[in-house]
Formats: sequence, structure tokens, C-alpha cells
Amino acid sequence: MITDERIAQLLERYDYLGHALGTPDQFSNEEFVQLSKEYADLGPVVEAANALKAGRVEMADLAEMMASGDDPEMKELAQEEFLELKEKLPEMERSLSIQLLPKDAADERSAILEIRAGTGGDEAALFAGDLFRMYEKYAESQGWKVEMIEGSASDVGGYKEVVANVSGKGVFAKMKFESGVHRVQRVPTTESGGRIHTSAATVAVLPEAEDVDIDIRQEDIRIDTMRSSGAGGQHVNTTDSAVRITHLPTGIVVVQSEKSQHKNRDKAMKILRARLYDMEREKAAAERSEDRKAQVGSGDRSERIRTYNFPQGRVTDHRIGLTLHKLDQILAGEGLTEVIDTLIAEDQAVKLSAMEAGF
Repeated sequence: MITDERIAQLLERYDYLGHALGTPDQFSNEEFVQLSKEYADLGPVVEAANALKAGRVEMADLAEMMASGDDPEMKELAQEEFLELKEKLPEMERSLSIQLLPKDAADERSAILEIRAGTGGDEAALFAGDLFRMYEKYAESQGWKVEMIEGSASDVGGYKEVVANVSGKGVFAKMKFESGVHRVQRVPTTESGGRIHTSAATVAVLPEAEDVDIDIRQEDIRIDTMRSSGAGGQHVNTTDSAVRITHLPTGIVVVQSEKSQHKNRDKAMKILRARLYDMEREKAAAERSEDRKAQVGSGDRSERIRTYNFPQGRVTDHRIGLTLHKLDQILAGEGLTEVIDTLIAEDQAVKLSAMEAGF
């Protein structure tokens, strides 16, 4: 239960921040930015806290009216309002509790989306293409921007590998549970016998890292330039534009092979920074074993998280036992909202339970 004392602390902190931001000269630029962010983040929390506080006060007033009132009609009216409020208050308290859960520092960030065809040959590449289009449409519905960074197309369509930057507010918060192995069960168009094949693709969603998150020393990277290769374009194989960056301490290799060497270097560094940042986050999460239990997914990219079954028109998320017979809508992006929202709600419920249990 959220105590009145806890609510008072929240309101006091919010008031302090409001007054402090009115005198910016006493803070450095960095301190002022941090305080401004905290004030903005606390706004919705304080709104929920005030609503809960007002609800509790009103409930106490109604209880007093029921106990001491002489007018039977007023007592009956007070009882009706009391019972309505009694039903609402637990949900109001739960809403505030969710907002008070520790925030993932990366939740508000953009993300790097990586999709790779797994087992299944050509069919896996086609499925990887389906997943990429699904995320493109979902991103569009959220008002986000998707920019392909690297795409290795297969001969039959789809992608052997595709990397994209998904930019917008809160991308990682909604996309982070998509990391893992996605499995598809369907009859390939090339299969004359009509047999159902099972293929897979791996999805990785990495929070976009900033320069301050990861310090990449120049002596820790090796940059090689190579001739571009691939289909189409008169400039292909005429300039040494492809860039390969190797991070020597970890062995991570990132290759970019578009026409502009300058753009290739920038994009490769962005991917490298995101992968290094993700490694640091995974390391920290592994050290907090209890925190890792309070998650819907472990973040393990080898974990099979979802099955898309075409013959039955269903999608099953194995982590939370969710099955929806909305395959077409989900692949069209619109139905993915229900899946992601359910995953977020379940994650919040698990963390609330862990918090209440004292973990």
C-alpha cells in the first residue's frame, strides 16, 4: 500500500523542483537539465498521487456522513458513492505503484533493430522480411521513423539480415520485449507437396547509445576500407567505400557498404556503440539476479519467444502464454500493439509482485 507519507514526499519533491527551476542560475547546465527531466517525469506521477490522495479524503468524508448523518436519503447517497469509490481506489493505487516502479534508463530512447534469418534457408529469409515489414508498419502507427542501415537481401526475397534505426520517443520501452527467436510455421510457396515447414529468425532490439554512455577509445578500434560489392549501380566496385570497424577488446565487427564512406563510418559507429552499450546493460542485469527474475523475458536472444502459425492463423507468445488468432493483423502491424501492450502489462505486474514481496 502506498502510504500518505509517501504521497507527501512525492508532492514535496515536486514542489521543491518547481521552485528550484525558477532560479536556474544556481545550477550548472548539466544539473539544470537533470532537474528539468526529473520534474517532467514526476508530473504524471504527482497527478496520480493527488488523485489518490483526494479519493482517500473523499472516502473518509463519505464514511463520516454514513455514520453520523440523520437524513436517510443522504446516508443512502453517501453509501452509493462510498462503494463506487471503494472499487476505484485499488486501481488508482495500482496505477500510481506502476508509475513508481524503477525506470529503465533506456526506455525513452530510440533503438537499433536487427533481424537475421535463422534455420530454414530461403523460407527463413522470407520470414525475416515479413518481420521487418511488420515492425515498419507498427513504427508508422506509433509515429516513429525507420531508417534502414544495412540490408542483405536473399535471392528469393526477404532478408538474410537487416539492420535499421527506429527513432522516436519511447521506442525501446515498447520494442525491447521483441528480442529473441521468432518461429514461423507455414507451407512455403515453393513446396509442391503442401507440407508445413518450420523456420526461424532472430530479432535483437538494442537501445541507441549516446557518446556519454560508451567511451570508445581510438586505439581500441581498427577501421578497414574495402571495395563495395553487390547488385546494381554504376558506382559499385569503383570506389573503396565500404567500411569495416573491429572493436579489438570484444571482437565485435560492424560492416557498412553503402556508397558514402563517411556515412558508412557514422552508421557503423552507431551500431558498434549500441552493441557495446547493450553488453554493458546485460552484464549489469546479470549481476542483479533478482531484478532479472522480475522480467517477462530474460533478454536472451536464443530464447524462442513467439510462434506465427499460418495454417491456424494464430500467433503465440510463449513467455506469457498469450495466443491470438489475429495473424494477418499482427503481421500488418496494427495487431502487434495488443501483443506489446500485454507484454508490458505483464512485466509491470511481475515487477509489482516482486516489489511487494520485498525483492
